[in-house]
Amino acid sequence: MGRIWKYRGRTLDDEQIEFIRRLIEANPQASRWALSRKLCEAWNWVQANGAPCEMLCRAMMLALHRAGWIELPPVRRINPNPLAQRRRPEQPLIDTTPLSAMLADMRPLEFRLVRRTPEEVIFNGLVEHHHYLGYTQPVGEHLKYIVYANGRPVACLAWSSAPRHLGPRDRYIGWSAAARRANIRYIAYNSRYLILASHILGRMPVVLSRDWQRVYGHPVYFLETFVDPSRWRGTCYRAANWVVLGQTTGRGKDSTSKKPNRSIKQVLGYAVWKRFRQYLSEIG
Repeated sequence: MGRIWKYRGRTLDDEQIEFIRRLIEANPQASRWALSRKLCEAWNWVQANGAPCEMLCRAMMLALHRAGWIELPPVRRINPNPLAQRRRPEQPLIDTTPLSAMLADMRPLEFRLVRRTPEEVIFNGLVEHHHYLGYTQPVGEHLKYIVYANGRPVACLAWSSAPRHLGPRDRYIGWSAAARRANIRYIAYNSRYLILASHILGRMPVVLSRDWQRVYGHPVYFLETFVDPSRWRGTCYRAANWVVLGQTTGRGKDSTSKKPNRSIKQVLGYAVWKRFRQYLSEIG
């Protein structure tokens, strides 16, 4: 039997690795960036919105190179890492006078998608200076929202790609490992929520699913988040019909041991679609 090599859910055999070697040999002047684009084109390796999976492809080729299975050309240019050199977001200048009003007096609330707009700096600054975890730049698919009431920001919500392995969620859905690898993109993770309110959480799923389809070319069927029980009770999530799925192990996604290295969180989930289990368990 030939060798099988796995990288982030993609399985490669000897024939595919040999194809990459021939691609490199056939393009001796090509950079690593150009090779990744050519490989994405050859394999039709694209995201749901049609964009090539170039960053994932380059990471996979680099891992193969470091493992000694292929030989990449020398690095021609080291691009600065904007995330490593990111300045702390500045605190935005907004109206901070106390707001005391009935929900009916604040309606209609406007859910404004602010990623890649001038308002994104306002979102980043509000989360950095008012959320206890501060601001962290999301990776992968993600969306950012500011909720406005009468033109004034009243809430911020960040949604990103879900972690690949999460025991309570995986058991709740009941999907197989293969189905999880195929369908993990249909779950969105609420990474930040500033100023809690069950009304906003109740309206968010419809807005998020619509925008995710438009931006990334696929819907989301299920939402999840973590709540630190040492700080919060998650009352607003429960009031918005989110379900407690269990607890994290406290190890984090990059842990190399079985010992907790961070606080244990409650895992909560919300079904955007009634038939979410069926959709998330389908393969092919």
